[in-house]
Amino acid sequence: MLAKLSQLPNGVRQYILVTFNYWNFTLTDGALRMLVVLHFHQLGYSPLEIASLFLFYEFFGVITNLIGGWLGARLGLNKTMNIGLFMQVVALLMLAVPSVNLTVIWVMFAQALSGIAKDLNKMSAKSAIKTLVPNDQQGALYKWIALLTGSKNALKGVGFFLGGTLLALIGFQGAVVLMACVLTVVFVCSLLWLDKDLGKAKNKVKFSQIFSKSRSINILSAARMFLFGARDVWFVIALPLYLGQVFGWDYVLVGSFLAVWVIGYGVVQSIAPRITGKAAGIVPDGRAAFAWASILALVTGAIALALQFNWYPEFTIVIGLMIFGAIFAINSSLHSYLIVSYAKGDGVSLDVGFYYMANAMGRLIGTLLSGAVYQLYGLSMCLWIAFVFIAMTTIISLWLPRSHTNPVSI
Repeated sequence: MLAKLSQLPNGVRQYILVTFNYWNFTLTDGALRMLVVLHFHQLGYSPLEIASLFLFYEFFGVITNLIGGWLGARLGLNKTMNIGLFMQVVALLMLAVPSVNLTVIWVMFAQALSGIAKDLNKMSAKSAIKTLVPNDQQGALYKWIALLTGSKNALKGVGFFLGGTLLALIGFQGAVVLMACVLTVVFVCSLLWLDKDLGKAKNKVKFSQIFSKSRSINILSAARMFLFGARDVWFVIALPLYLGQVFGWDYVLVGSFLAVWVIGYGVVQSIAPRITGKAAGIVPDGRAAFAWASILALVTGAIALALQFNWYPEFTIVIGLMIFGAIFAINSSLHSYLIVSYAKGDGVSLDVGFYYMANAMGRLIGTLLSGAVYQLYGLSMCLWIAFVFIAMTTIISLWLPRSHTNPVSI
C-alpha cells in the first residue's frame, strides 16, 4: 500500500495524508465527547454540569482559530497539523488518570487542550486543500472540500458510537489510552510524509494580519457565526435534555439518535455539490448561500411554531431535526467551499483561521445560550432564537459576491 501511495502525484498523495490525519483525529474527537458525557453521567454529574466541561473546549477554539491561521502561514500547515495531533495525545493521556483524580478543573483543562488541538487540525486540513487545487479548478475545489467536511461529520457520528462501545468494553481509562496510542501512530506518519512547507506563506506574515482585510471573508465569517450559533443554541444542550426529560428517552437512545443525525448530516455535506448544481457545471456563489439560508430559516421557524403550539411534538422534533440537518449541511458545505475559494493562495490559513474563529464564536454563544435559555424558557424559545440567528445569516448573505470572484480588500 505504501508503494502505491508513493506512485501517486504529490498533490493527490498530500490530500490523502491530510484526510487520513483528519479522519483519525475526528474519530477520537467524537469518541472523546461521548466518553466524557457518559462517564461523568455515571459519576453523578448533572447534564448542565457535564455541558460546562465543554465550555473551555469551545472558548479556546475561538482563540486557536484566530492565532492558528497566523501560525499556519508562518510555520507551515504540516507543523500546525502535527502540533494538533500531539496536543490531542496529551489531552487523552491527561484523562487516563484514575477517576478519583478527574476533578472538574483537570477535565476542563484537558478539554481546553483538546479544543485547541481540534481547531488546529481542522484549520490545517481545510487550508491545505486550497494549496493542492489549482485556482482555475473551482469545481474540483468544491468537491474536495465537501468530501472532506462531510466525511468529517459522518466520522464524528461514528465516533459517538465508538466512544460508547469502548466505554462498555474496556472502560474510560482504557479507551482514552487506546485512542492516544492510535493517534501517536498517525502523528509519526504525519511527521514522516507530510510536505514540510505545506501552506507556508512565501512572504513574512505579521501578527496584525490575523484580522482579515477581505470584505467577502468578513461578511462570510459573520454569516457563519450566526449559522452555527443557530444550530448549537438548541442542539448542544437543550435538545438532549428535552429528549430525555419530555419524551422519556433513555440515555443510550438519545446518544444513538444524535449519532445517527450527525452521520446523516455528514453524508449530505459530502453530496452537497450534486444538490447545489455542480453536476450541471454550476459553482455556488453568494446567491446560493442566500437561497439556502432562506430555506433553513423557513424550516426552523416552522419547527419553532409547531412546538410552540405543541403540535405532535415528538414527530415535529424528530422529523424536523432531520430536515433541519439536511438543509443545514448544505449551508455548511457551501460556506466551507466559499471560504477556501475566497482565501488568498499565499498564507491561506490566515483567512481560513479567521473564518473558523467566527465559527467557534458562534458555537460558544450557542452553547452558552442553549443551557441558559432551555433552563429558563424551554426548547421552543431556543428554536425561536435559532430562527432569529438564521434570519441574520440570510440577511448578511445578501452582501456576498454574486459571482465567483477573488475577495475584495477593504
